[in-house]
Amino acid sequence: MDTRYELKTGSSREQAAHKALNQLGIFDTLSAFAPTLVGTIPIDIDIPGSDLDVICHADDLDVFQLVVRNAYGEMPDFQVNQKLIDGIPSIVARFPFEGFLIEIFGQGLPVETQRAYRHMMIEGRLLDLFGEEARNNIREIKLSGLKTEPAFGQYFKLEGDPYLALLELEKLSDIEILELLS
Repeated sequence: MDTRYELKTGSSREQAAHKALNQLGIFDTLSAFAPTLVGTIPIDIDIPGSDLDVICHADDLDVFQLVVRNAYGEMPDFQVNQKLIDGIPSIVARFPFEGFLIEIFGQGLPVETQRAYRHMMIEGRLLDLFGEEARNNIREIKLSGLKTEPAFGQYFKLEGDPYLALLELEKLSDIEILELLS
């Protein structure tokens, strides 16, 4: 899923995100790692303060970290950490730029199999199925302080851990989702 065109022609916030990412040259700089924008802005449920999450497929985390550090290490408030996420070694770099918190994430998994991408895809499906009312209500829930996945969990009354519950939905057809959540 290439979100660059949609950002360029989208809302003013999407256009600002497009401009910031282009100024940083993220998609060119990280091209060897299949950089993909995920999160709330591509599916139009962002709120003020939403960050720009760029996830990458990085089989060699040392090389990935070096590329990220060389490209963005001089940015004010730049941070980079290696951590285990879902038991998988990962690199997370963060820095503010043009009113956005930029987060660059690398993991040794193809982008399409990473949780952030999978969450965005099922959340996008749910928004397509349930429409603008769901989108607006989820934004309101997020404004009250919940993160995205817990906001979806609350709105759709998902049982258990919303991060896992959303991933269970991706296995279902649209008709099954509509029957389950209506």
